[in-house]
Amino acid sequence: MHPSGQGAARMQIGIVGLGRMGANIARRLMRAGHSCVVWDRDPAAVAAVMADAAVGAADLAALVGHLAAPRAVWVMLPHGDPTEQAIAALGELLSPGDVAIDGGNTQWKDDVRRAAALGARGIDYLDIGTSGGVWGLERGYCLMIGGKPDPVARLAPIFDALAPGRGEIPATPRREGRAPNVEQGWLHCGGHGAGHLVKMVHNGIEYGMMQALAEGLDLLRAADSPDLPEDHRITVDVADVAEVWRRGSVITSWLLDLTATALAEDPALEKYAGRVGDSGEGRWTVQQAVETGVAAPVLTAALFARFATRDDARFGARALSAMRAGFGGHLEPKKG
Repeated sequence: MHPSGQGAARMQIGIVGLGRMGANIARRLMRAGHSCVVWDRDPAAVAAVMADAAVGAADLAALVGHLAAPRAVWVMLPHGDPTEQAIAALGELLSPGDVAIDGGNTQWKDDVRRAAALGARGIDYLDIGTSGGVWGLERGYCLMIGGKPDPVARLAPIFDALAPGRGEIPATPRREGRAPNVEQGWLHCGGHGAGHLVKMVHNGIEYGMMQALAEGLDLLRAADSPDLPEDHRITVDVADVAEVWRRGSVITSWLLDLTATALAEDPALEKYAGRVGDSGEGRWTVQQAVETGVAAPVLTAALFARFATRDDARFGARALSAMRAGFGGHLEPKKG
């Protein structure tokens, strides 16, 4: 059981969408003693989570019917039409006092619109930026929450169970008097849209950090290029460099951990396509920078660099692919 869940109220929640993250969100909640009613359009996905003690539902209406009021339904689907349709359907099925949650990656302006539509029916809405990828079941999820304070407070036991907890991370000095849940790994960021706004910028930063690591490793791998004078060629074991950087260097990070793991398994990263996708948040971050007049050259360049990988996949692009596969299970297909 998750340590922060000890002694907390046991709750019931519906989970819609049992993909890479939705299924593990349900499993982590059940490990903490909460009960989950789950639905996915794929019956096999429902059956897999039912094997871990979830209650399976035949459709969205049945899921809502299994929940006791006041209900909470967490939608974990791809942004766009799948999420729009699920939230709209929940607006017809839920009752005043219930909560609809979008835990996926959504453009925050859509949250403002949805919250207004659901609010007119007396239904609360929370937008929750959820970071943790395929490792969240064991490591926990960093949660960035937007919405009204009351439903956030009511669902605090859910957030406590999903969040990583303090673990071995040292306390930040002079944070006395601030909300303790932030140190546990979840934050009420503000009103509707605030959660996904913070997650959007988080992902934009992620693009920049990944790009910096990838370019640096590409430079090292090319240090023995035949284009250089012979006495200026240096052969570097990039896998060992990534490993030593993990040990006390300033750029130590989980992204570096994942990169070192990928390089240890496949030093040339040959299994990775190197044509790096973007799931929307990087574009939205750049758009936000334009709209607010905030200079974001690194984040913007990192997004454009991903576009470039689709034409010319260098070693650095394969390193980006390896990182995406490591934290999120995104494995881009190779040509041919």
